[in-house]
Amino acid sequence: MILSGTQIRKRLGNDSLQGNLVIRPYSEESQQPASYDLRAADNAILTKSACTLVSSLEWVELPKNVAGTLRCRSSLGRRGVLLGAGFVDPGFRGQLTLCLTNMGSVDIEIHRHERVVQMVLHEVRGGAHLYNGRYQDNNGLVEARLA
Repeated sequence: MILSGTQIRKRLGNDSLQGNLVIRPYSEESQQPASYDLRAADNAILTKSACTLVSSLEWVELPKNVAGTLRCRSSLGRRGVLLGAGFVDPGFRGQLTLCLTNMGSVDIEIHRHERVVQMVLHEVRGGAHLYNGRYQDNNGLVEARLA
């Protein structure tokens, strides 16, 4: 089940270990009917024909019963931007590093606080295992970490 904007608002809190969804800073302007728009933490240039890593402004914590799918906003998709690495497991905590590839013919400027990616939140039933991987508790942009 995809969480509606109403359900996302109801689940917001301060501690994912208590079953709350955490999005800080939360912006009502980023709340969509069935998703939440993540914003860029800093200015960036999406160079044509290249992948650029962009950190989300938001710190996100998913409780054990919520997972997230990331999708590029259609306004960027229409300009040739693709998003890679688009899933967030239950138990994840941190800022998300977004992999944006510009397949268009010109460089694209991303401005700090610009909405760039939609996070669609899904209910997870019966999950017991939480994410505890190498990207846990990220602060800011994080390059790929090899095993």
